[in-house]
Order: sequence, then structure tokens, then C-alpha cells
Amino acid sequence: MTSDAVNNNLQTADDQYKITKDDLIKSSLNLGSLGMEFSWTYYKQMNLAFCLMVAGMLKKIYHDRPEDYAKALTRHAAFFNITVQFAPFVGGIAMAMEERIARGEIEPEAVNDVKAALMGPLSGIGDSIFLTTIRVIAAAVGISLCQAGNAFGPLVFLLIYNIPAFWLRVWGVQKGYTVGVSFLEKASESGLMQKVIMAVSIVGVMVIGAMTKDMFWATIPVQIGTAAEGADPTTIQTVLDGIMPGAVGLIAFWLYYWLLSKKINPMWLILGTMVLGVVGAYFGFLA
Repeated sequence: MTSDAVNNNLQTADDQYKITKDDLIKSSLNLGSLGMEFSWTYYKQMNLAFCLMVAGMLKKIYHDRPEDYAKALTRHAAFFNITVQFAPFVGGIAMAMEERIARGEIEPEAVNDVKAALMGPLSGIGDSIFLTTIRVIAAAVGISLCQAGNAFGPLVFLLIYNIPAFWLRVWGVQKGYTVGVSFLEKASESGLMQKVIMAVSIVGVMVIGAMTKDMFWATIPVQIGTAAEGADPTTIQTVLDGIMPGAVGLIAFWLYYWLLSKKINPMWLILGTMVLGVVGAYFGFLA
């Protein structure tokens, strides 16, 4: 066999393991992508569905390296939460990065840093577009048709909402992969990658910091001293808010973070939080 024939055979073998347009589109419409909220958990939210969405492409990337495939799945089992229509876009970027991770060009931790940096901004955009705009418009049109006696009202509602949603899924995963490949190539050539990783890590920490305030709903209404006539009573919560708004949420975050670092099962933390909430509300030291 000539050297050209050998090279052609090797190229054909490599090509069958490259991510294709069909792979990307299938991932954007598979059970994981469409079921982002079906397997939602308080622990890591959409992480299982994200793994299911990209599992087929990861098998291609690590086709002859089962241990690395398992590590990649474990890597993507990290916390993930986003407006579901944008999940394929992030998946496309993540798969472009995984191909470079497989070749040893970037560190494995970089992919989760990028995912964390994208979750907050894309969720803010996605929720505004789909939940507070398109869904409201679709409902208004559908309800108007129903009130007029048109049986197609529910169908029109579903079409108005889902046509742009599914278009974004299919287009987004391809765009994410293309952007990921071209951007990462330029970044690796110019030495920008380390700066990008540091920047997205900072943004990721900022997102987590904001979540400690916005996703914590509890106050400490214990009154301090006696309130003057006609004045609001001073409580522990008002004192803490005067020092730093969101302090209770921050304290709770670090407590849970410390307990998780001690390998405490998250289910015990969830159950403990439920019990503490009920007991605290009953005795009046939480509200």
C-alpha cells in the first residue's frame, strides 16, 4: 500500500469521528436538550440533561479513550442552569472546547469556566425574550382567538412560542460550535486563552456571588429592644441590611459550601434546610 493510500485511510478514519452538522442538530433536538427541566434538581439543576444532550458528541471525541469520555461526562455534570433555548448554544461552544481538550491544547477546567460565565448573561437575555415577551404575545393572540370562538387559538399559541424557540436551538448549537472553534483557534495562536479563562472565571464568581443574594429567600425578624410609638421595630434583619444587604444569604452560602467540602450529602442539606425553615417560621426566628 502506498503512503498516499495510508494517509487517505487515516484521514477517512479521523473524519468519521469529527463533529458534523447533523451531530449538532441532533443534539439540539434530543431528549437531553428538550428535557432540560424534566430532570431539574435543587442540587445541580440542569446538569444531567446537559450531559445527555452532549453525550453522543463526547463519544465521538473520545471514541478510543473510554476513561477520558467518563471524565468528560463527570466534568459536564457540574452545576448548569440557563434559559433552555440557549442550552444548545452553550453545548456547541463546549464541544468545540472539548475537541481542543482532547488534543491537549487547553485545560479541562476551562470548559466549565466558560459555561459558568455564559449562564448568567444568556439567562437574563433568554428569560426576557421568551418568558416575558414571546410567551406573553403568544398567550394574548391565542386567548383572543379562543374568545372569538376560534378552535385554533391553542395551536397558534404553541406555534408563536415554539417556532422561534426551536429555530434558536438548531441555529444556536451550530453557531456556538463555529464561534467556539474560530475563537479558540485565534485565542490559542495569540496567547489570549489564559486571559479568557481568567476573565470568565471572574465573571463566574460574580454570577455565583449574585445568586447568593437573589436565590436566598429568608429573613431574621427577631426584634431588638422596644420600638418607639409609630416607628418600625428594629430587627436583626434591618441591622444586617444596614451593614451589608444580602448578608444572611452570603452566610448561608459559605455554610453550605463548607458543609459540601466536608462531603456532606446534598440531600441531607436539602432536608435540613426544609426542617430549619419550618421550625424557624414556627418559632418566629425566620421569615
